[in-house]
Amino acid sequence: MKRGEVVVEARGLSMHFGGVRAVDQVDFSLWENELRCLIGPNGAGKSTFFKCLTGQLTPTMGDVVIRDVHVAGRESHEIAALGVGVKTQVPNVFDGLSAEENIWIAARRWHAAKRAKTLTAETIERLQLGDIRSDLVGALAHGQRQWVELGMVVAAEPWLVLLDEPAAGMTHEETARTAELIQEINQTAAMIVVEHDMQFIRMISRQVTLFHEGRILMEDTMDAISSDPRAREVYLGHRA
Repeated sequence: MKRGEVVVEARGLSMHFGGVRAVDQVDFSLWENELRCLIGPNGAGKSTFFKCLTGQLTPTMGDVVIRDVHVAGRESHEIAALGVGVKTQVPNVFDGLSAEENIWIAARRWHAAKRAKTLTAETIERLQLGDIRSDLVGALAHGQRQWVELGMVVAAEPWLVLLDEPAAGMTHEETARTAELIQEINQTAAMIVVEHDMQFIRMISRQVTLFHEGRILMEDTMDAISSDPRAREVYLGHRA
């Protein structure tokens, strides 16, 4: 498969909190239209690395380059303006508005009213949210709220999407549906997903980056990582 160009690159990226090296000299590349999962035990550095990519943290050293733009130290809204959609663990929805209104607001942030209306309709159809379009987000189930948030990301037409634990707290059925939505989004956007659920990772990602003690221990498929003795030791605890 032809990979195309590198669209996200970390170069010697480090993030220190006092004497703790949460991220330590990490080099990382994401290719055009790729979907990459970041995994690792608690404290491995994956979430800190994610926050450095999204502008939530300013790295201590190193650089992040997104399509030839150096973004280390830039604010989150500046990174979003490059065409980057971000979904963090903290919900970012308006509970008192409908699902459709939430998605429209996200689209309107970047587009004129007419285009925002079109994008809202297209997003609802694309993510199959028609059944809940008129429901207040505050009354939705957890998984449905997460899907509305995905819709809000998609409605901005990003070419790069960064998701932090999108399947957290979901039922098995919701997780499977979320995997389908992420694969649909990946048709038009490169993606980086931080996740713990191994079955979910197997559903969505060909390539996985395993963090350990602030560094990248291994990059391969989930099956290959599951079979690697050292990876099993640090992440899977000898479990398949």
